[in-house]
Amino acid sequence: MILEKNVKTIEGEKKNDVFLFALSTCGWCKMTKEFLKDMGIEYSYVDVDLLDDEDSREVEKILKKFKTDPSFPKIIIDEEIIISGFDEEAIKKHIK
Repeated sequence: MILEKNVKTIEGEKKNDVFLFALSTCGWCKMTKEFLKDMGIEYSYVDVDLLDDEDSREVEKILKKFKTDPSFPKIIIDEEIIISGFDEEAIKKHIK
């Protein structure tokens, strides 16, 4: 996956493997980070817009694998389920 130097982890209860692709300037991404934090969920994330070209291409490859649109935020749960956008109900449904 992406070089570990770019990934940040927010401590919390480890319920699932939750990974968030976000943009540092995106309001919906900030809301998603806050929502996950308020749920007390451990998650990792990367702000894609702060990556260098090589790591950005790596993110593109990862997201293409999930056949998803190019918008953010993107939440990958247990390396399978992907949630596009800020969707509280979908997050609650898939994080157990």
